[in-house]
Amino acid sequence: MGKILLLNGPNLNLLGKREPGVYGNETLDRLEQDMKALGTSYETEVSCFQSNHEGELIDKLHLANEDGTQGIIFNPGAFTHYSYAIRDAVAGIQVPVIEVHISNVHAREEFRHTSVIAPAAMGQIVGLGFKGYELAFYALVDFEKGRG
Repeated sequence: MGKILLLNGPNLNLLGKREPGVYGNETLDRLEQDMKALGTSYETEVSCFQSNHEGELIDKLHLANEDGTQGIIFNPGAFTHYSYAIRDAVAGIQVPVIEVHISNVHAREEFRHTSVIAPAAMGQIVGLGFKGYELAFYALVDFEKGRG
């Protein structure tokens, strides 16, 4: 495929430590290693970025629109529910974005049930743990090949 950006938002740097009953015991480093290895097996470069800062995530989305990135796997974390700035950044680029959440946000607190990002994204995967990132990767590869 070429190039996919794995983008993770606030608090995901705490994976493996933060609420393991919700998010599991695996770390962000492990997720990034696994996704890079998956990319290698498909001759696809997977670059990874995590930030707790809204503007840095927006800058990465804008840059992806200009640097040849063909797809973005994005877990916006809590920004999912209220960041219209990130929603507008997703809507404003031509790169397909798949929103991913480790937990099933629809089975959690009511405020997590609404995503302002989802209407601007190509799709959304929730509740499948790290497998959701892998499924998003496959969906982007299929989409790029015209099968999506």
